[in-house]
Amino acid sequence: MSGTWQLTTMNVNGLRAATRKGFPAWRDKLKTDALLLQELRMQTDQFKPEHAPPAGWGGIRSQAVKKGYSGVACWTQLPVRSATVDPGVPRAVDEGRWAQVETPEATLVSLYVPSGSSGEERQGIKDIFSDDLLPAFDRLAADNGVAAVCGDINIAHTERDIHAPKRNSKNSGFLPHEREWMSRLLDRGWIDLWRQFNPDAQEYTWWSNRGQARAKDRGWRIDYVLVTPALAERATACWIEGREPALSDHCAIHATFQRA
Repeated sequence: MSGTWQLTTMNVNGLRAATRKGFPAWRDKLKTDALLLQELRMQTDQFKPEHAPPAGWGGIRSQAVKKGYSGVACWTQLPVRSATVDPGVPRAVDEGRWAQVETPEATLVSLYVPSGSSGEERQGIKDIFSDDLLPAFDRLAADNGVAAVCGDINIAHTERDIHAPKRNSKNSGFLPHEREWMSRLLDRGWIDLWRQFNPDAQEYTWWSNRGQARAKDRGWRIDYVLVTPALAERATACWIEGREPALSDHCAIHATFQRA
């Protein structure tokens, strides 16, 4: 056993679609100990071996009641002490937005925050969900101390986290009150791990399917590895995979940590 362990998080934008684009081969090459996925958009009866975690892995998956919608998973080869899909937040269970496992190294959560881009109603739902999340983050930090919440937060925090910030200043995902929510979360002690390792860099985790955004690297950084200070102290690296391979409109983020 090495002295470090690794986690990987990615919004796959439909696991069946990602599978057709090479997800299984990519997954099998990963030297990771935990794989946290968002937007699987699958029900249990649709799963085939190529959609499952590696043999011998444990974890938990949460699916939405609505077919073809949302869904998250937290799969790991670390020993799983407990698992839940309910953080005590409305919509989290019915919409498949939270998957949590407790391991000897850390408590790990795969999180998918709603998008508000389709209109005012969805933006309102996103805002309520986000506000309801803050106590869940507080409980997680207080109960476990060593924790990582990873996934698609659907917010670019600063102007360094988005292409053309002025043009997007009135768009969902970069609205002033959303960015302020992100600041409030970090003020509670949670750490944006990639930004900690890359304080001046400008890299992205999501690209629109329009206007050759991925080819031109005109993206947003809306996916995060958020960790408590106790886990941040053990972190040795955190990096964004980049535009290739294009398994989704998002890309993966990886982080490594010293073992407890």
